[in-house]
Amino acid sequence: MVSIAEYSPEGKYTIKVVSERSGVRPVTLRAWERRYDFLEPGRLDNNYRLYSERDIQVVRWITHRLDDGLSISAAVREYKGLRAKGIWPVALPTVLAPEPTETPQYSPARYAELLYEAFTSHNETHAREILDSVQSMVDLNTILFKIFQPCLYEIGEAWYRGEIRIATEHFASSFIRGVLMNLLQAFPIYSTAPTLLIGCAPEEFHEIAPLMLSVLLRREGYQVEFLGPDLPVDDLVLYAEDTAADMVILSAGFEHTARPLFKMQAQLEKLPKKPRLGFGGRYFNENDAAREQLDGIFLGQSLDKAIQRVHDLMD
Repeated sequence: MVSIAEYSPEGKYTIKVVSERSGVRPVTLRAWERRYDFLEPGRLDNNYRLYSERDIQVVRWITHRLDDGLSISAAVREYKGLRAKGIWPVALPTVLAPEPTETPQYSPARYAELLYEAFTSHNETHAREILDSVQSMVDLNTILFKIFQPCLYEIGEAWYRGEIRIATEHFASSFIRGVLMNLLQAFPIYSTAPTLLIGCAPEEFHEIAPLMLSVLLRREGYQVEFLGPDLPVDDLVLYAEDTAADMVILSAGFEHTARPLFKMQAQLEKLPKKPRLGFGGRYFNENDAAREQLDGIFLGQSLDKAIQRVHDLMD
């Protein structure tokens, strides 16, 4: 087990990075800092705060104690009590290295090409070696947006051109889905955070993009349940009631998969908690009229925009 003391105290991260790594929103971090004074950020000449890797681990430890049922004041009191005795708490496990430990040998685009070559040659061992390599060199956003997404796009185009079989496309998608599910399950679950149900519209089976969104939102501290493809609306509405969900997010790539969503917000409005309906996907990206007609919230044409939109709504 690694002590928080082993992490660097050098200030180098903005509050946005601390928020992304810990799942605590910037406004909450600022409030904690004012009220409880348990972080030690450095300051530039313009008084701008820079947080260390150690600060990030302290925040993660505090949020873990909150998830155990402590109040913020009790968690801070426990932390300060340990520090008064010269003790540093044990750091929580992380999914990826706290920061890249090696310089990348290639650009993200080249890693995407190498992964494409491994998939199209059905070489799972090589694909695993590539993934193991990039995880120690680049951050999660780069892996998802600049390696996985371009690779899968080229796989789809190659299938469309008749250069590869559909089985190859399924092989690549299944591999990446497995990686994403491992990431999703490795991030901590904060039971006091807003509950988001994420998946695919009825008869929609393209689940990689909503799964990526699930990983990124759970990393930011939301309580995310990824429900997969082909979700019947009536059953999902009942499940949203069972889980007291704050928001339901669905992806649709075609008109026939999007159609059942047009009456879903009205059904959600009948529930005691009235969760919001968020939607996205290729069909809505390409159809302005459909976005305006659907009674829900369009989350944007990219995962980055969707994450920011969820932040805005949940805040």
